[in-house]
Amino acid sequence: MTDRLNTIFGWLLFAGVVALLLRFFVGLIMPEAERPEQLGYVIQGVEEAGGADAGPSLAEYLAMGDAAAGANSFAKCVACHTIEQGGADGIGPNLFGVMGTAIATHAPGFDYSSALVDHGGEWNYENMDAWLKSPRAFANGTKMSFAGLGDPQERANVMLYLLENGGGPALPEVVAEEEVAAEEGAEAELEAEAAPEEA
Repeated sequence: MTDRLNTIFGWLLFAGVVALLLRFFVGLIMPEAERPEQLGYVIQGVEEAGGADAGPSLAEYLAMGDAAAGANSFAKCVACHTIEQGGADGIGPNLFGVMGTAIATHAPGFDYSSALVDHGGEWNYENMDAWLKSPRAFANGTKMSFAGLGDPQERANVMLYLLENGGGPALPEVVAEEEVAAEEGAEAELEAEAAPEEA
C-alpha cells in the first residue's frame, strides 16, 4: 500500500514540476500583455460626445431634405395619424398644420397624454426633431408607442412633409461654420473680459 501511495505522490509531484516548467516556457514565448487603462472594447471610428465633427445641423438636414421622401417615411405613421385637411383623428390626432402650433393643443378634443400636455412649448423644428427621434425621451409617459426615427435626415424629410401639409414656421437658416466659430470666439472674448472684472 505504501509503495502505491509513494508512486501516486511521485507522479503528482512530477506533474506539478512539468506544469511549472510549461508555464515558464509559455511565458518566454508569449509575454504577458499589459493591462489596458480602460477595460472593454474600443470601437473604431466612434468619437466621444462633443467631438470636432458633430455632423450637419438640423438646419442643414432641413435644407438638404426632401418632402417626397418624407411622404414615404410618413407611411409608418398612417396607422395612427391622418394628414389631410379636416381628416379624422385616429389613435393619434390629425396632423394637418401641426408645425408651429402649441404642443398638445393642435387637435381640439383629442385626449393627449398628460406627459405631452405638461411638456409645453410649441412644435418648432427642434421639438419636432426630438419628438420624432424618440417620443418617450421627449415626453416620458406619452401614450405614443412609436419607437422613433433614428436617421436625422429621415426626421427632416418628415418635418418638410408636415410643413407641406398645413404650413408652419419658416425653416431655420443654415449658419456657416466660420460664423459659428466667430460667434464662439466672440463669446469666449466676452467671458475672458468679464472674468477679471468679477475677480
